[in-house]
Amino acid sequence: MDTLFDSGDSLTRLPLSKLCTEIARNLARIGRVVVEGEVVKPITRPSGWTYFTLADRAARLPVSCPAERARRCIEAVHGARVSVTGRMVFSARNGQLHLEAEEVVPVGEGAIEAAIARTRAILASEGLLDRPRRPIPVLPRGIGVVCGAEAAVRGDIESVVAERFPGYPIVFRQATVSGAGAVEAIIGALRYFARRDDVEVVVVARGGGDPASLLPFSDEEVCRAMAAMPMAVVTAIGHERDRPLCDEISDLACNTPSLAAIRVVPDEAAFRDALNQVLAGAHALLESALAFREDLLDRVDPYGSFSGVAERAGERLNRVELRGNLHLRMAGARERLGWVDPGGSVRSRMVVATETLGRLLPDGLLAGREAAAAAFLGGLVATLEALSPERVLERGYAVVRSHAGAVVRSPAQVAVGDGLDIRVAAGRVDAVVTETRGR
Repeated sequence: MDTLFDSGDSLTRLPLSKLCTEIARNLARIGRVVVEGEVVKPITRPSGWTYFTLADRAARLPVSCPAERARRCIEAVHGARVSVTGRMVFSARNGQLHLEAEEVVPVGEGAIEAAIARTRAILASEGLLDRPRRPIPVLPRGIGVVCGAEAAVRGDIESVVAERFPGYPIVFRQATVSGAGAVEAIIGALRYFARRDDVEVVVVARGGGDPASLLPFSDEEVCRAMAAMPMAVVTAIGHERDRPLCDEISDLACNTPSLAAIRVVPDEAAFRDALNQVLAGAHALLESALAFREDLLDRVDPYGSFSGVAERAGERLNRVELRGNLHLRMAGARERLGWVDPGGSVRSRMVVATETLGRLLPDGLLAGREAAAAAFLGGLVATLEALSPERVLERGYAVVRSHAGAVVRSPAQVAVGDGLDIRVAAGRVDAVVTETRGR
């Protein structure tokens, strides 16, 4: 290590500021350190900075935690055994050497569990643990993965993708997943995916570890960042026995990264089979609907479709009880109904019949039956109009008959050379069969 100081007994003369600068420069070479000890007399200043002494049986060291990292120093309580991550700093202004903390975490499973319990209580009081879970998309546009540098986690996920849906879009975002800086790295990776429109679900994964190494995944800020994500978040932290607090915040918690990948990566073969079944069902439904409509069209008989309706009208009129020779007059009205000509206007003839019936009934006589008969005839008008071949023909259909007058419903009824009478909305067309084809 280069230094201004002589290793011998000779003296080096230099200004005080230069000495302080040299001390600070050499301390910077030490870099970041992790130190364990017991917290002594912590205090938080109005500026937000936290100060305490880290002590063990043989030494003591002042520790300061900047205001912007105060949330990382929540375990700085008197008597607690903690692990402090930070850098050694020398202040030339007051000539003091201290450890500037980046993170203060508890040491020991009992202390870690107590810290997680305190964070859980805070999140529960705000309703974040009981919030509605976001659904996991069946076919996400893309999948984001937050993981560490270990090859095993990424390899497990990639092998699942290769087996279930080769080439499926997956974006990996590497982050520090344990120790100092892990909280900021995980939050940064989550925010990176939150800004991407091509990612619809995010998997946060890492391998197993001791409770202290998994502590970042129980951090309050990490849990809040997961809850604030615009897409679903799936966690796969550690092994089955590991239950970090983020598992209670995420939309789906899995025991391993492989299981998480299975839940979010669609099965290509199964998906294609399901899609083919849906398409086949839709095709069958359309075929059935088409056959039903064709059958209805085949049943249209322009010369006899009204006979049943007129018959029922006559039966109803027979049930109307009138006095004296009114029966004869009603018979005349029924005869008028028989004038219906398929080539004429059904509606005009029914209106005439209804008006005739009104003139036959004396004023005040059988008013109730008159109203019932009129209502019934009005219904017949609507029915006859709906069944009218003219309405069917006006919708673009045609009625095909052989020259013998039979309705042609099948190619088997005619032969090449036979003449056809085709009736359309505006008239008739004569045609000759030149070819027949089955359905």
